[in-house]
Amino acid sequence: MNKHISESSTSSMMEEIARVVDYQQGWVTVEVELKSACNHCASSENCGTSTIAKAFSVHTQRFSLPSDKPCRSGDLLKIGLPESVIIKAAALVYLLPLLGMFLSAIIGHMLAAGLGLSTNGFAMAFGASGALVAWFVGKHFATQLEALATPVIITYLGQEVGIISATR
Repeated sequence: MNKHISESSTSSMMEEIARVVDYQQGWVTVEVELKSACNHCASSENCGTSTIAKAFSVHTQRFSLPSDKPCRSGDLLKIGLPESVIIKAAALVYLLPLLGMFLSAIIGHMLAAGLGLSTNGFAMAFGASGALVAWFVGKHFATQLEALATPVIITYLGQEVGIISATR
């Protein structure tokens, strides 16, 4: 059994419904719609952020994963990814730049003070560059972390029940 599958089945999972696009020799290719949470509050009709999210929120992601049983195109699967992977990736992408900004700003401030220059300007410049460098580093490691985390099939849901349109 795959190490990632056995570890992920014991921890809490983030679940999503995926649609089967293709099945080849034990591997199923699925498509998942990436949704924005911004369209679900009571103020979404009057919110500019919600309008922007609606315009850009319909994205799909395709990937392949091992399947114990054959699937047909259009089948729905419930897939899961360990929450720990998502939390670690988010921490790398969001918290590491903050840490980089603060540490670089302190270094810029101390360097400017030692040289007798404007400490605020150096602190801001070093802080911004430190945050940018830390973001690229965090993004790199988050991508590696997510690549190692294989989603698993939790449940085979079968074919989606379609709505038949009555247009003639």
